[in-house]
Amino acid sequence: MSDPTELGVAALVAAYAAGRLDPVPVTDAYLARIARDDGTLRSYITVAAQTARAAALASRGRWLEHRPLGLLDGIPIALKDNIDVAGMSCTAGTAAFRDRAPDADAPVVEILKRQGTVLLGKLNMHEGALGATTDNPVYGRCMNPLRAGYTPGGSSGGSGAAVAARLCAAALGTDTLGSVRVPAAYCGVFGFKPTNGAIRSDGVVPLSVTFDTVGPLARSVADIELVAHALLEPPARNRAAQRELTSAPALADLRFGVPLQLGEVDMEPAVRSAFARFLDALRAAGAAVIPLDLSPWHPSMTRRAGLLISEAEGHLYYAEQLGPGLPGLSASFAAMLRYPAQARAARIVAAYALAEDVRNACMRAFSVVDALALPTAPQMSFPHEIAAPENQADCTALANFARGPAISLPFAADPLPIGVQPLAAPGGDHRLLSIAAAADRLLAPGHF
Repeated sequence: MSDPTELGVAALVAAYAAGRLDPVPVTDAYLARIARDDGTLRSYITVAAQTARAAALASRGRWLEHRPLGLLDGIPIALKDNIDVAGMSCTAGTAAFRDRAPDADAPVVEILKRQGTVLLGKLNMHEGALGATTDNPVYGRCMNPLRAGYTPGGSSGGSGAAVAARLCAAALGTDTLGSVRVPAAYCGVFGFKPTNGAIRSDGVVPLSVTFDTVGPLARSVADIELVAHALLEPPARNRAAQRELTSAPALADLRFGVPLQLGEVDMEPAVRSAFARFLDALRAAGAAVIPLDLSPWHPSMTRRAGLLISEAEGHLYYAEQLGPGLPGLSASFAAMLRYPAQARAARIVAAYALAEDVRNACMRAFSVVDALALPTAPQMSFPHEIAAPENQADCTALANFARGPAISLPFAADPLPIGVQPLAAPGGDHRLLSIAAAADRLLAPGHF
């Protein structure tokens, strides 16, 4: 192949195993593409070319001996810049942490290294992971590769942009109220939020210990499955999990719940129309599509409660790290972190109570349906120059409150892609990935 960056994770693994490619030219192709294109996109904060080439060379030797370390040996992956890699800068998108270089890898990075992954570098993000445009005041305004001047979403915007622009085979982001799935929707890729705690988030600069999760972005369900499988399962369970991954359920056997409260969300007409067509396709495939009342979930109220909790918990972390003056943070980020101190304590207590009530409502729903179905974001990507809609996370925050897995599937729309989002009960990560594989076939170009 003339350009190996056209291959996703699963295709690269197959090419390595067959001896058609090896990780050295693949890594070189990605590094060359980053050097050529990222000056405009600004998806990377740090490019680790030297260590990436060394890892690729080691992986080449293992593949020549037919002894790969794991599912991701030799796969070029990049990480959101709030995930610790020993000896590599980890800024969390802030000037305050410009010189922060951790001594140890985050557990998720330890897993990647044990798998033989090639780490290409660290990716741009919305400052402190608190926002959904990745218009970063320190490390640059990250662009959506699908349209010049448009946002890739956030806070894992660099992750979405780099995957969509083929500047890495897959990426890791973090998701607090939708920060993996919104960029996936805006950039036309796949983004997976696992069950809270299913992929360890220690060694990640936190925003909200209540909601933060680590999750992958990639260009296909198969690629997401491989990365998620490597990160979710300890080795002893790999074989059983792999069997589950390869046995996608028949859509005719599935029940999808659609919350009535989606009627409260101000959606762009193209998003509402595309989501309705997705539900029609599920019905045509034999799935049951069931309207559900998810009270007390009300999208805008719940999103505001999640934001308040995130700001309060983020303030605790940054005040401890930097002191009460929050030096090195932008004025807007610092103001958001300070906001909960101006709110009455009763509002914060009520926000946590609402989070538990919404979670319980979701668990009741999962007792009667296999998955919930929602749009990912209520709008398509938009120009950086216009104000970000307040409701970007109205649909994604539900999975964070439920503490279960969710995945954004890209749906070609006009003029930009949208995302549709199945959600499952906590612990149902592999089941959800298999449901997503079945549902994704309905979204293939030409299906509608």
